[in-house]
Amino acid sequence: MSTTISLSELSPGEKMMITTLQIDGPMRRRLLDLGFVPGFIIEMIQASPLGDPTAFRVSGTTIALRKDESSHILGEKVMQDE
Repeated sequence: MSTTISLSELSPGEKMMITTLQIDGPMRRRLLDLGFVPGFIIEMIQASPLGDPTAFRVSGTTIALRKDESSHILGEKVMQDE
């Protein structure tokens, strides 16, 4: 059974399948346009030296999000061999 986590909880190299975006308005539209779509896999690449923002890879593109944004993107952790 999978546990729902937020994108901000991932460590470098970990992957998550998006299930829900708990963001409304223009930011939601922007994230959807960038590939943050339910069912897509996101990989956490690295955090900045001060820990915020964090770089993620989605749909072959690297995108940096602040923790307050990534904490509203929920999903299920994907095992490394998937």
